[in-house]
Amino acid sequence: MPVIVKVLGFSLGLTLVFTLIANLLPQIEGEAPVDKIIDPSAFTEESFVALGEELFQGKGTCTLCHNNMGRAPDILTMDMVTTTTERLSDSRYQGKAADAESYLWESMLQPGIYVVKGFGKKGTNDTDSPMPAVDKAPIQLSKLEINAIIAFLQAKDGNTVTVALPTEKKEATPVITQPVAESTPVAQVAESQIAETAEIALVKFTCTVCHSVLETESPVGPDLRTVANRLSVEEIRQSIVEPNAVIADGFPPIMPLDFAEKMKVKELDMIVQFLAKEANIDL
Repeated sequence: MPVIVKVLGFSLGLTLVFTLIANLLPQIEGEAPVDKIIDPSAFTEESFVALGEELFQGKGTCTLCHNNMGRAPDILTMDMVTTTTERLSDSRYQGKAADAESYLWESMLQPGIYVVKGFGKKGTNDTDSPMPAVDKAPIQLSKLEINAIIAFLQAKDGNTVTVALPTEKKEATPVITQPVAESTPVAQVAESQIAETAEIALVKFTCTVCHSVLETESPVGPDLRTVANRLSVEEIRQSIVEPNAVIADGFPPIMPLDFAEKMKVKELDMIVQFLAKEANIDL
């Protein structure tokens, strides 16, 4: 009997220890994504500008390229109203904008109309922009969201916001997460929700914004559809968790450095296996 009691006591104690450890570890399962119903008529200028800032840093993925790393103009450090005046007077400008609001709108929906000198696709002599149209996949901003970003870009330097506040009765819009420079496109999957497939993970971590993969085309980063022809499985993994370890020729080092912190092991493994299998590499 004493032996049985000791065994039962040891088993119970071990169970309690594992339960305690499990409760102390970060939880990897997030809540399912939900839609937030907003009433555009309730916006104030301040709240509309705040929404624009969230979108600029989050769903819009603007800071992936518009930063101080040289891939695109660092527009957060620029007065975009003053800058617009300079660009509209440039002899290379062929668009139809007449002011900052219309220029910013045009530059987001038709980025190839005017390419800032030095920021065009390689070999195009600044005639073709690497920036995707933000109203199309993979970013897919709505008219309301685009206007909010424009309002933010006008207001951030103390300029007058000329964008009219929305007046529609109601609109369902994706949940806007806390601003993060490389935030998840929350229309696809919530940032806290673990991706169930490699395809979802590629969208969740905005890989489709800079790389040609899945159904998207982007020249910002190396083509991931053929990456397994260039890199081994372990090199693919390293390129995600240590992107600056080896920089691909012809591409600036702008890939986010925190994917190792943001991705769950399952998500990283799914992405690596997916990219390797694209070229039928035996794992």
